[in-house]
Amino acid sequence: MIWILLTVVLGVTALAAAVSFAIQRPAAGEVANIVAATVDLAAVVWLLGTVPARGETGLHNLVVLDPFAVWVMTCLAIVYLSSAVYARGYMRRRDLSPRRLSAFYGLFAVFALTMFLAPIQNNPGLYWIAIDLTTLVSAVLIGFERRHRAIEAAWKYLVIVSVGLSLALMGTVLFYFAGTFSRRNVYPMTWQSFSDIAPHADPALLLIAFLLILVGYGTKVGLAPMHTWLPDAHSEGATPVSAMLSGALLNCAMLGIVRYLAVMHTTAVYPEAATALAIAGVASLAVAALFITRQKGLKRLAAYSSIEHMGIIALGFAFGGPLGILGALYQMVNHSMTKSVVFFGAGNAIDAFASKNISGIRRVADRFPMMGGVWMASAIAITGAPPFGLFASELTIARAGIVGSNAWAVAVMAVMLVIIFIGFLNHFRRMFFGPRHSERVEQNRLRLPMSSVAPMAVLSAAVLVLGIWWPHPLWIYLSHIATALRGA
Repeated sequence: MIWILLTVVLGVTALAAAVSFAIQRPAAGEVANIVAATVDLAAVVWLLGTVPARGETGLHNLVVLDPFAVWVMTCLAIVYLSSAVYARGYMRRRDLSPRRLSAFYGLFAVFALTMFLAPIQNNPGLYWIAIDLTTLVSAVLIGFERRHRAIEAAWKYLVIVSVGLSLALMGTVLFYFAGTFSRRNVYPMTWQSFSDIAPHADPALLLIAFLLILVGYGTKVGLAPMHTWLPDAHSEGATPVSAMLSGALLNCAMLGIVRYLAVMHTTAVYPEAATALAIAGVASLAVAALFITRQKGLKRLAAYSSIEHMGIIALGFAFGGPLGILGALYQMVNHSMTKSVVFFGAGNAIDAFASKNISGIRRVADRFPMMGGVWMASAIAITGAPPFGLFASELTIARAGIVGSNAWAVAVMAVMLVIIFIGFLNHFRRMFFGPRHSERVEQNRLRLPMSSVAPMAVLSAAVLVLGIWWPHPLWIYLSHIATALRGA
């Protein structure tokens, strides 16, 4: 049954891309993506209840469906559906021909397809190829509107991430090479075989391989100091693409780092590997805090917030233990939903006020009471304030750090989060309660369709519920992932 569901997910997403490219009518692309995303979410939720805790492999051991892969796919499916619905109103406001709009929806579905392929790869080499495919497709989407800054951001993204992925490939090859000393020269390249050979391989080789992988995939995740592409790419792409990049793609890349960290769990150099990941997490928080407080661009503000949350997730996995891993996994889904709302609100505000700068946006709630209220709630939620889901996950990660004798990292995390809370909400204070614009600006009235507001309201409500109530079945499910990643 699980393989049928996986086939449905991949098949309907590929079909949505084919329909968008073949019919070349924007309405067909809109409907195809929304229908495919709805089916994807239903199928992935079904997988949550049917995939066994130990996971299963198929297609000659090339594909793996375990709880961790399904969890990342769940985050992706949520963002894909909300972004597909939001794109309906947003893309109609772009100055694009029907043919180019159809091409956008086709590429949008292909982007989702490549991300669905990445978590299920049981071969680390094929996982690298899948991540590389997401880079190629997303680079085209970032520069799709053919503006100078967007094209520049796409090339910057392509060059920096390609260099990072080259390092990740070197790390993958070195990891495999380390296993040839304890096994025959050729052996199956799977996550399980890496776990089997790791305790018998040379620790120095494994640590070097992991550091290459951390830098390589960390570039894709946006961990500091490899983050420099992220603010440009996330801010210059179309808003639905920004949401997919931040809420879905970063999780897919983080999965690779975590799988390699789990492989290192039984080696003598695991503490050094976890410390390296913790340092990258702390550095990301520090960079995010510095740039968020001084930020002038609205979507760049949201982009730096993504760096912050990837740093927090990295800390959760680095702290390890049941609490650290559960907190990181919970942070993944809460960040995916909340950051999508932040980007959707930013896209609406930029179109309404004809400005990408925070200084050009004023009295949002006066013009859009419902959208403004939901957007402000998402701004509070993204800073990790109660009673939203990110507060629960960040508190869990902090507890894991204290239990695991990582008080130094928890202390830095707490200070950076306070700075980010003040800086981020200060920007929203100015956008919501600053002085009014001139009469000419106020007359620029934009009517937001329901598709531009409904996804924000639904996702914000879900994040609020997950902050007040952590469902016990979900806790058990995430515990299965934590057990598997700890090698217990």
